[in-house]
Amino acid sequence: MEKKNPLNELLQDSMAKVREMVDTNTIVGQPIQTPDGVTLIPISRVSFGFGGGGATFGNKKEQTADGSVGAGMGAGVKVEPVAFLIIKDGTVRVMPVAVPAVTTVDRIVEMVPDVVDKVSGFIKKKAEEPDMV
Repeated sequence: MEKKNPLNELLQDSMAKVREMVDTNTIVGQPIQTPDGVTLIPISRVSFGFGGGGATFGNKKEQTADGSVGAGMGAGVKVEPVAFLIIKDGTVRVMPVAVPAVTTVDRIVEMVPDVVDKVSGFIKKKAEEPDMV
């Protein structure tokens, strides 16, 4: 059985609070329905850090169950909005709200939904045109 130690309790309480703050609903938010049938889903980037330390003081032979303890813990959480998924009429789009794309790869990733829509529209248009033979 684990010994009761104020440091263990402090660490467990602190980690429980961090778990409450950082869950899946923080990263992928709850869908928001608009009156015109559009669904918005917020997407965020979550970063967190945690640190702590402590020590017991005094002679080990003289310590009671309470002991003399010095401890400190700290945690930081950063929630940064990144994008919204926009769902309308079966079409899904990504609307970034973060810093504009810097690298070529970022720009290409942002362009993919528009390119797919244009290619789909072109194919659909060609399929609807009558064949001239």
